[in-house]
Amino acid sequence: MERLSATPAGIALGPLDQILDGQARNFVIELRAGRFHGFIVRRADQAFGYVDRCPHMGLPLAQKLDDYVSAGHITCSWHGALFDITSGACVGGPCPGTALTPWPVRVEAGAIITA
Repeated sequence: MERLSATPAGIALGPLDQILDGQARNFVIELRAGRFHGFIVRRADQAFGYVDRCPHMGLPLAQKLDDYVSAGHITCSWHGALFDITSGACVGGPCPGTALTPWPVRVEAGAIITA
């Protein structure tokens, strides 16, 4: 099955409260064209979505389910790359000058929805 790097807008992913503040959750979405793998990090009442693919070697970031955030950064568990939660920019490790691919999401009436 094709691994997709984007989703259509308007897919309801559930309540923001399913993610603890400062933590993340993995989402796999089956679409006709293939399967999308992404994750969302919650900061207070905001959600930041990214494609689950490290720009360093193209691997998914978490080796354990939902284990994306450490010490206030998104962390790649394979080689220790660190990314800013709000921008996805690499701030440490083997990925200088790169960033995570954004996955546009919004919070509407307490629910996370693809944008």
